[in-house]
Amino acid sequence: MTEKKTSAKREFISWVFAIIFGIVVAFVCREYIFSPVVVKGASMIPTYENKDVIIVSKISQLNRFDHVVFKAPYEDEYYIKRVIGLPGDTVEMKDDVLTVNGVEYEESYVNREDANPLQNRITENFTLQEITGEDTVPEGFIFVLGDNRLKSADSRHYGLIPIDSILGESKLRIFPFQNIKLFW
Repeated sequence: MTEKKTSAKREFISWVFAIIFGIVVAFVCREYIFSPVVVKGASMIPTYENKDVIIVSKISQLNRFDHVVFKAPYEDEYYIKRVIGLPGDTVEMKDDVLTVNGVEYEESYVNREDANPLQNRITENFTLQEITGEDTVPEGFIFVLGDNRLKSADSRHYGLIPIDSILGESKLRIFPFQNIKLFW
């Protein structure tokens, strides 16, 4: 009987250690490596829909056109937007053509379906200087825009985003299941 009790006690202790180890690993991964986030709103349509669930990598290197989740400047929420300008970049929009550092980019990801046919453009003309007072994106900041420009509050409205407010980069949409997608 004593041997059975000792064996059961060892089994119980091993399960407790396994569960605690699993919880610690899950906490460390969520805190420092990746985190799930629920998309709110229509600012990134057609790339993301309201209530999409995404996995955000907290260890990714930031690149132009990445989708980043960051602490909202004036709310206790997180926003997701597309990185347009990195530190040192110049940014300009003219006649719906994005120009970064003198190079024009075609923005195939921008939602043009909701456009009013009487409107000339999806994105108003601007320069970084007009919006932020800066000629280039300063060190420690990024310039972001939503893909649904007509319904997005972004750097055009609240200015540059501090890099230290970024939670991470969207790497995977996991819900809804029929729209699972890996973003590279």
